[in-house]
Amino acid sequence: MSSEAYQLTAIILYMVAMLAIGWYSYRKTANLTDYMLGGRSLGPAVTALSAGAADMSGWLLMGLPGAIYLTGMGEAWIAIGLTIGAYLNWLYVAPRLRVYTQVSNDSITIPSYLESRLKQSSRLLRVASGLIILLFFTFYVSSGMVAGGVFFESSFGLDYHAGLLIVSAVVVAYTLFGGFLAVSYTDFLQGLLMFLALICVPVFGLFLTGGIGETVESIKAVNPTHLSLFAGTTVAGIISTVAWGLGYFGQPHIIVRFMAIKSVKETKQARRIGIGWMILSLVGAVATALVGVAYYQQNPDLTLTSPEAVFIALGQIVFHPFIAGLVLAAVLAAVMSTISSQLIVTSSALIEDLYKAIIKTNASDRTYVNYGRLAVLFVSIVAAILAWGENDTILKLVSFAWAGFGASFGPVILLTLYWRKITSTGALWGMIVGAVVVVIWGSTEALSSALYEIVPGFVLSLIVTVVVSLMTYKPNPEIEKEFDETLRLLKEERK
Repeated sequence: MSSEAYQLTAIILYMVAMLAIGWYSYRKTANLTDYMLGGRSLGPAVTALSAGAADMSGWLLMGLPGAIYLTGMGEAWIAIGLTIGAYLNWLYVAPRLRVYTQVSNDSITIPSYLESRLKQSSRLLRVASGLIILLFFTFYVSSGMVAGGVFFESSFGLDYHAGLLIVSAVVVAYTLFGGFLAVSYTDFLQGLLMFLALICVPVFGLFLTGGIGETVESIKAVNPTHLSLFAGTTVAGIISTVAWGLGYFGQPHIIVRFMAIKSVKETKQARRIGIGWMILSLVGAVATALVGVAYYQQNPDLTLTSPEAVFIALGQIVFHPFIAGLVLAAVLAAVMSTISSQLIVTSSALIEDLYKAIIKTNASDRTYVNYGRLAVLFVSIVAAILAWGENDTILKLVSFAWAGFGASFGPVILLTLYWRKITSTGALWGMIVGAVVVVIWGSTEALSSALYEIVPGFVLSLIVTVVVSLMTYKPNPEIEKEFDETLRLLKEERK
């Protein structure tokens, strides 16, 4: 059996497992809340790892190791920023959002929560936020499909379009039928696979490079400043990379996990699991890059085709071909977990926040579930069409969309949870300003190269939301009652 056959077998087994989970979840999905939010039944481990897997994508296994391999530890500031942002998100957003979304009309999406929390009757805020999610996530999903096609093309020599169709078909199948439960359960297993791969590759790689001491010496021989966090960086550059952490407060596919956990009590355990997973995974990604630098310095006759392939290359060097296939599956898992999470959130925005809000039909829950499945299929087809030309500019939209969501939704989410006086008008203008600033700033080379667009977008969105809310605030007994009830339940559940 050839090495490629072993690796392909591992990939096939992984995909079969994902489809089996989709079928299991399909059998457990009875209504729209089940399909869109898993019936608010997720345990802490599934919540934590599914949020992490949905968040990190292929960047964790390829982008970050590639950047550090190429330019050094200065690139690790983004990992530091993301860890801080994720921790604060779990600490300050997760418990309150879990309670508030249930208190406020049992909201199952971010747009429906905003509408219910701010008591807006015109549905303008809900529709606007639903459209933002639909627009950005369609391109986000498309970028993941591009990554899937490139993965099969580079790993097995398969035609790019064939690889794109394979990845798309499997992800769409388990997401379409199993809904949020399938997405969360598959993300949990994908998160475990990513974690194990990121720990095992650098650990076993150290045996090839002669241990920590020799590895460090080999790295210094390549570049004496490669291990410095500050070499080649600027203050503005560090601020820009650390500011990626601000994006967490507004990412719908991540914070929707907080709404789905069983109870507030379990958010503390989920936070510990999630942040532990994240720190160890990021350390593994950084260590993989550094071991790769040492290995190729010690073996000058070998060449690395691309810096971003250092994780895959080391996995194929240190492991049996079947295990190396599981390493490849970890890369695929990172891509697929993010696609599926974005698909289910986009589907919920299309049905719950646009169709139901505008059409106002009184169909049965089973009918809405089927509409949700059609929405998954529709978004997938549009995303696949966008990805068909292997357009590299789509991949660049990932950082752009991260900033867009972080700046438009982040300040609004935080203020709805912690400030009684935020108004629907303030939230709407804050979202608009955040999105517009990100678009203009990100599209202007001189500005975006100086400072990541999420920083001005987030700050201006926060200021506008507060100022407009103070100008338009009127006491609302129903809002006050829900705010007080949320605080009461939080205190009660934390006892």
